[in-house]
Amino acid sequence: MSIANPARRASRASRALLAVLLAALVSLSGAASADSAAEALVKRTAEDTLATLQSRRSELSGNPTAIYNLVGSKLAPHFDFELITRSAVGVDWNKATAAQRAELVSSFRELLISTYAKSLAKYSGQEVTYKPSRPGTRAGTVVVPTEVRSTGAPPIPIDYRMHKESGSWKVYDLVIENVSMISSYRGQFRTTIARSGIDGLIRELQAKARGA
Repeated sequence: MSIANPARRASRASRALLAVLLAALVSLSGAASADSAAEALVKRTAEDTLATLQSRRSELSGNPTAIYNLVGSKLAPHFDFELITRSAVGVDWNKATAAQRAELVSSFRELLISTYAKSLAKYSGQEVTYKPSRPGTRAGTVVVPTEVRSTGAPPIPIDYRMHKESGSWKVYDLVIENVSMISSYRGQFRTTIARSGIDGLIRELQAKARGA
């Protein structure tokens, strides 16, 4: 059995180490650009929405349908409503039929858009600041932190939890003042399902959306 030349072994080891380092650098570079892309998407979308709201204030004021349509066109495309709904429903999602799941996603989407539109209608020039994004708790996710500042009031932190869906960054949860939107709804959904079943939850979501 031959023994490899020490210099050749050292050369192979150096090349292997270099390959590992290059792979790590490429991986880190990809993560940084991904975080940057998610951060830029949140900032661009928010600023575009608020600028449109300000420029069309007279048209949108007192017009819930117009504000709903604004949110639907500007913000909704960047949310993964199916994952949001599935996560909020939790283990009961597996009990739902395909038709019920589609209704759940549609109804919850309508409620969230209506709720966001109602909040947006109250916007009066509050400043939104954007902080550097950071890796999420799960692989392939990032968190984009923002703050909403009003004169004379403490800032309200809002974190956008995002993941890649079909090559695009999508919001799968909002954390407002350290409270997860999904977690907040999950308890409500569980109570409704225990009382009225999946169809009862669908009816409740539809009614809340109309009320919002």
